[in-house]
Amino acid sequence: MDELEKRFSLLGVEHAPGQEVNLQAKALDLQGPALAGRKVDFSHGDVDAFPPPPASKEAFLQGFAEGAAQAYTEYSGKKAIREQLAADLAAFMGAPVDGDKGLILTAGTQGALFLAVNSLLPYGGDIAIVTPDYFANHKLAAFLGATIHAVPLQYMDDENRAGLDLQRLEEVFAAGVQVFLFSNPNNPTGAVYSAAEVQAIGKLAKKYKVAVIVDELYSRQIYEGRTFTHLCAQAERPDTLVTIIGPSKTESMSGFRLGCAFGTPAIIERMEKLQAIMTLRAAGYCQPLFRVWFHEGPDFIPQRVAAHQEIRDALLDLFRKEEGVTVRSTNAGSYLFPTLPELTVPIADFTSIVKELAQVIVTPGTEFGPEWTHSIRLNFSQDKEAAIAAVKRLLVIMNRYRK
Repeated sequence: MDELEKRFSLLGVEHAPGQEVNLQAKALDLQGPALAGRKVDFSHGDVDAFPPPPASKEAFLQGFAEGAAQAYTEYSGKKAIREQLAADLAAFMGAPVDGDKGLILTAGTQGALFLAVNSLLPYGGDIAIVTPDYFANHKLAAFLGATIHAVPLQYMDDENRAGLDLQRLEEVFAAGVQVFLFSNPNNPTGAVYSAAEVQAIGKLAKKYKVAVIVDELYSRQIYEGRTFTHLCAQAERPDTLVTIIGPSKTESMSGFRLGCAFGTPAIIERMEKLQAIMTLRAAGYCQPLFRVWFHEGPDFIPQRVAAHQEIRDALLDLFRKEEGVTVRSTNAGSYLFPTLPELTVPIADFTSIVKELAQVIVTPGTEFGPEWTHSIRLNFSQDKEAAIAAVKRLLVIMNRYRK
């Protein structure tokens, strides 16, 4: 395998959201009969169960009607839209956002992540990544030849904090890490970093001159009135900071492929230059949907949070009744990350078996760090009754494969 082929081998997509595992690729030990039920894909949220705000369609049609004036915007996004979005983000974050030089509209938050990492991390550089964390973080860093310094998240210790190992974080910062990348709320556990943890990250990054990328994609979907602390709003924060956020998850606008990043102007400028040769811009006709974001009406977010909390609680109850299963309650977002008991098959095979026998798709924990060999991730943004039935079928299959 040559070097280029090796790099691309790191970017497997079998278990990514929306992907179907090819079950014919290898023989599976299918124990017992298949279970009848509606197919449920927990690898991503169901935008039929939770549709986008009604005004999003009108905003898209307005963009389409503008034609060329909206189709060919600046690479960083149409200035008038950026200015409004900057004001909305500033109000939400509690910190100023520069809509002129410090904000870029991107092709989804995935696009923002790619641009940010490539704008901050030299090829073969050193990056600190939380484990477990969003599956693309590790793959993107490895593709860039980076030395990856894992920082454990002891998320089961205390549900009032994420459990970041701050001692380990300072060790890798002192050793010369250039970039620290993490998601808050954490994907896949749904843990929210405490104010003390966020403040510690800011102080350490400033002390050791480490650039920080924080993905706050789910920061509007917070449960039990928990306080969310934005790194960009702290008095002591990194000299170089990029915050990524977008309307694709809580607001169900994933099909429009919209995200944004804001922060240090020099880095946003780099991101714009890279976007100019990659995707050119966030889709022009879709950019007007940013006008809807944060303006869905006073009931939209509270109702969406309440509906997701009901589903979360029902699924937590099912998992916690099973001997040998451990799972943290989700503080924010739409993910559960249960650890299963010892099984007779590897976790990747188990997820394929569950898909075949139960019509249930989940993501193996190894996508979020190689050590998570007994965990699975579920996105519970689904039809409630279908989700409950699907987890019941999954647990039946789990018990067939217990050691």
